[in-house]
Amino acid sequence: MVQKTVSDRFVENFSMVVIGLFALLCIFPFLLIIGTSFNSEAAVRVHGFSIIPDEPTLQAYRMIFKSGRVIFGSYIVTILLTLIGTLLGLSIISMTGYALNRHDFPLRNAISFFIYFASLFSAGLAPYYLLMVTGYHLKDNYLAILLPLMMSPWLIILMKNYVKSVPYELTEAGKIDGAGDFTIFVQLILPMLKPALATIGLFLALGYWNEWYQSSLFLSARVEYKPLQYMLYQIINQVSYLKNSVAGSYVTFTDFPQETLKMATAVVATGPVVLVYPFVQKYFIAGITVGAVKG
Repeated sequence: MVQKTVSDRFVENFSMVVIGLFALLCIFPFLLIIGTSFNSEAAVRVHGFSIIPDEPTLQAYRMIFKSGRVIFGSYIVTILLTLIGTLLGLSIISMTGYALNRHDFPLRNAISFFIYFASLFSAGLAPYYLLMVTGYHLKDNYLAILLPLMMSPWLIILMKNYVKSVPYELTEAGKIDGAGDFTIFVQLILPMLKPALATIGLFLALGYWNEWYQSSLFLSARVEYKPLQYMLYQIINQVSYLKNSVAGSYVTFTDFPQETLKMATAVVATGPVVLVYPFVQKYFIAGITVGAVKG
C-alpha cells in the first residue's frame, strides 16, 4: 500500500468537508419545503419559510387530500402512464438505436438525419392541437398524454451513441449461431444496454410523472381522473382564485393556505421520485457519461 503523506490526508479531508457542505446545501431546499408544508399560513406570513414549523399543522395536506378519491385516482393514472409509457418508450427507443447502428441497414444514415432534422423545428401549437384533436381524435383521451412523450429525438440519439460502445461482433456471432435479429437484440444486445436503459428510463419516467401541459390541452372537465401534476396545479389555482375573489375577502388567510399549499404539493408530487432515484443513480451517471463521450 502507498503511504499517504500529511498533505495527501489534508487534501482528502478538505475535499470531504467541501463535498459534505455542498451536499448539505443541496438538501437544505428540500428540508425547507418539507418544514414549510407543515407550517400554518399565518406563521409563514409572519416569520417566513423555515425548516422547523412554528405552528405545526396538516392543513395544507388536508386541503390536498380533501377529495381523497380524486387524488388517489390521479395517483393511479399517473403511475400507470409512467409505467406503460416508460416501458413502451424504452422498447421503441432501444430498438431504434440498435437498428440505426446496424452496419447492414442501408437507410440508417438517412433515418438518423431525419430524426436529427425533426428535432430542430416545430410546427407550433395550433397545428399540433388540430392534429391531435381533429386528426387523431384524442380529445379527452389518455393517449394524448401517453404518445407524445414516448419518444424524443434527443433520447434516440443518446441511445444510438451508447449502442456504438457495444461490439458489432456480437451481432455477427449471433448470426453465425443461427439467431434471428430479434433474438440477437433481446439476448445479446439488450443486457449490455443497462446504463443507457436506466438513464433514458429515468428521463421518460420523470417526463410522464411531471406532465401537466398535455393534460391542460387535451383533458377537459369531463375527465374525472387527471394526471397528478395537473390536478395539483388546478388545486393551487382554485385556492388562489378563492383568496383573490370578493368572497375571499371575508375569510381569514388561515382558512385558505397558499404558500404552504404550494410546498405541500411539491412534497406530494416529488416524494415517489426521490425514493426511486437512488436505485438508478449509478446507471444514470454511467449512461450520461458514455453517451456524451461516444458522440
